[in-house]
Amino acid sequence: MAKKAASDESSSASKRILLVDDDAEIIESLRLALEANGYEVLIARDGNQGLALIERESPDLVILDMMMPKRSGFLVLERLKKLGEKKQRIIMITANEGNRHKAYAEMLGVDDYVRKPFPMDRLIQSVQRLLGD
Repeated sequence: MAKKAASDESSSASKRILLVDDDAEIIESLRLALEANGYEVLIARDGNQGLALIERESPDLVILDMMMPKRSGFLVLERLKKLGEKKQRIIMITANEGNRHKAYAEMLGVDDYVRKPFPMDRLIQSVQRLLGD
């Protein structure tokens, strides 16, 4: 009986979320909150790493910062759209106040657009809604 319970647990594997942000404090606080809610968290510190992990790991959801070194969140979204590989749900997070940026992000296919600073429960609710939890 114990074997069956173990196999049941492994069949309900946690959903994987990729955090793409260059701010170590934001990454750490998001990682802790997401792991506390049962998610497996992958981390990329710039847009290029993010793209590589999206292609290699195919996470269920990506939390993507807009402003990063090497490749911005917009350039990541443009690349995913060009490749036709938007299989993941995407939440863009940004300190940018412009509505023009939000409109462009939505045109590129983001599922949610969250302005920093944000209450952590706001982001967790968005993650749960997008992943159907």
